[in-house]
Amino acid sequence: MEILKGIVIALVAMAAIYGGLVTFGAWRWSVATGALITRLDAGDTSGHTQRYDAREIADLPAPVRRYFELALTDGQPIIRASDAAMTGTFNMSLDVPQWKPFSSQQRVVTHRPGFVWNARIMLFSGFPVRVHDAYVAGTGILSPSIFGLFSMGNISGTGEPARGELMRWFAECAWYPTALLPSQGIEWQAVDATSAQASMTDGPIRLTMLFRFGDDGLISSIHADARGALVAGQTMMMPWEGRFSDYRRQDGMLIPFYGEVAWITPQGEKPYFRGTVTQMTYRFVD
Repeated sequence: MEILKGIVIALVAMAAIYGGLVTFGAWRWSVATGALITRLDAGDTSGHTQRYDAREIADLPAPVRRYFELALTDGQPIIRASDAAMTGTFNMSLDVPQWKPFSSQQRVVTHRPGFVWNARIMLFSGFPVRVHDAYVAGTGILSPSIFGLFSMGNISGTGEPARGELMRWFAECAWYPTALLPSQGIEWQAVDATSAQASMTDGPIRLTMLFRFGDDGLISSIHADARGALVAGQTMMMPWEGRFSDYRRQDGMLIPFYGEVAWITPQGEKPYFRGTVTQMTYRFVD
């Protein structure tokens, strides 16, 4: 009887410890997320252009011009910031697929470009890993943490970490399409009938990525020849690609509600992110 009593006490104690870790971790992570978003919003300089003027796309490459004609309407307000909620699965390994469910919230600003992705990935039931993936004021940030308390290794800095995170911001412009306009600093160069190169600059970073357009005229994928992937604790450069589908009209714009991201390795494509937008809200330039 005493043994059974001891087991019960131990189980209750373990449950209390677990509950405490979950609650305190969530609170601590929320504070850290709030601080990151405050820094992000503080850098918002919001351009002077308030609305899209269709005349600005007249000289763009044909597939780009067609995309804007479909995705935007003349007079469309320019996006200042967006907030997205997503659910999906995340592959924890490039070698053996280990897809785990996640939910996330993301704040994006367009001037100066930046974002904070706040995700909760379930390694297994009751065992959450919280992740910050961000580009804030020219700094790239990747910070995973078990329960939001125990760091799994942080990456933060300028140089390649910043370049990789800005690349993500650029690739996700399909979700905030006015950021791709020439008036917002994007330069377009023709490639062929279904693709074009887009270039942008933020501080010392200059990016050029390949945008492909589907039969429907909308962005189907964005490709980078080299982005830093973290493999066995080391950064390796390899091709990287994001793909978009399930376009729907919201706030006068056509945006995708599904996205998939993959590394292009010598062994073939290695998808690691599949996500569905469950909610999207925008703030526009006043």
